[in-house]
Amino acid sequence: MDHSRVPVLEALAEFRRRGDVVFGPPGHKQGRGVDPRVAEILGLDVFRSDVLSLNGLDDRRQSQGVLGQAQDLMADAVGAEQAFFSTCGSSLSVKTAMLAVAGPGEKLLLSRNAHKSVIAAVIVNGVEPIWVHPKFDAERHLAHPPEPDDVRDRLREHPDAKGMLLITPTEWGTCADIRGVARVCHEFGVPLIVDEAWGAHLPFHPDLPPWGMDAEADLVVTSVHKMGGAVEQSSVFHLQYDRVAPEVLKQREDLLGTTSASSLVYASLDGWRRQMVEQGHELLETALHRAGRIREAIADLPGLRPMGQEIVAEGHAASFDPLKLVVDVRELGISGMQAAEWLRAHRHVDVGGSDTCRISASITHADDDETEKVLLDALHALVDAADTLERRPPVHLPAPGALELEQAMLPREAFFAPVDHVPAEQAAGRIAAETISPYPPGVPAVAPGEVITEEVVDYLRTGVEHGVLIPDASDPSVRVLRVVARP
Repeated sequence: MDHSRVPVLEALAEFRRRGDVVFGPPGHKQGRGVDPRVAEILGLDVFRSDVLSLNGLDDRRQSQGVLGQAQDLMADAVGAEQAFFSTCGSSLSVKTAMLAVAGPGEKLLLSRNAHKSVIAAVIVNGVEPIWVHPKFDAERHLAHPPEPDDVRDRLREHPDAKGMLLITPTEWGTCADIRGVARVCHEFGVPLIVDEAWGAHLPFHPDLPPWGMDAEADLVVTSVHKMGGAVEQSSVFHLQYDRVAPEVLKQREDLLGTTSASSLVYASLDGWRRQMVEQGHELLETALHRAGRIREAIADLPGLRPMGQEIVAEGHAASFDPLKLVVDVRELGISGMQAAEWLRAHRHVDVGGSDTCRISASITHADDDETEKVLLDALHALVDAADTLERRPPVHLPAPGALELEQAMLPREAFFAPVDHVPAEQAAGRIAAETISPYPPGVPAVAPGEVITEEVVDYLRTGVEHGVLIPDASDPSVRVLRVVARP
């Protein structure tokens, strides 16, 4: 296929050339009605490029198939049989993918280290989750993806399950054995969905971890805005084989997705695909060398421990994305949240993630010598300033098994059940009616239907006292919990 073509961008350029005057949405009419104070900050071109797909980029009666051509080019670029663009972000794409495989009341295997959007999908879609617990790294207090044998055990226990959702890479860059899990799923005749939100760049360089389509997954969802070059909410479904019907996926996406898709998202996805096909190997090669250089420099800083390929050698993960700089800061006597807050306040550096133990920074094709220097200078300054940071109360990190809560009710039933609001000290033994996710990374410590324990309450309460954000809880201070009412 001709990857120099960018059908959406070409249609947008033609729309501008024609000078069409639109008498339908969007109401700002390609920037004519935008407040100049808004345009001064956002730029007028953002609004000039905000165009309907039909009766704008394409014609309703004489369709040139602009979007279809762009999706075909994307599929060809990454080795998928089909690709579909979504402008609602991968949080919604994952919900769609799950619903394409399992309907209400049907079983679906899910990695329990899933993002809160997956738990939300379980509630909205009404599927019965069969949790596959991740491997827990007690030293790093980090959850890594489950292994093929873990999936096989759960499929033997639940032969009526409709498929598996695997999250890889994790937000911390550790990756599952996708091919091994896919072969286990296919052995049982069910599809594997991969939530590869952090992996849109993986198809474009051989030194990166395996890409889901190459590793025999059936359906892969990527967030191109995370590690790629598209704007926020840019998501793509990638599909192969015949275990998930394309028309079913399209219908489920139509059920959940927007009818007002953003041309800005479509155009940036189209342009990023062309860039990666033409220049991706070279750009990612440079990024990989840069990440390696930065990781070595961080390792020389006292109190900082960067994570690398040792995570694979130790058997915790099948592979690791070297473009993820994950740095343990505990030897500085502070938490990752404190480090992130200090870096933002004092060095104007925003790291990608943080938790009680670590911070993370993503290196992409967009980084250069200047951003490399900014990051390293900021980390040097953090090390020098660590002794001046106020010591906060410690977070009581639970033992690995303490985070594997009993599922006493289906999440959907618990979420919509009559509820009581009880003080945290009285919540142990009660069934949660809400999702409680320390953020970042947004992986729920408690999901609806799970039995709350004293250990998890202690973890959440001490986390809040330390500064952990829990935005999805009914009471973000976790003084009161929402639980299923007793009969």
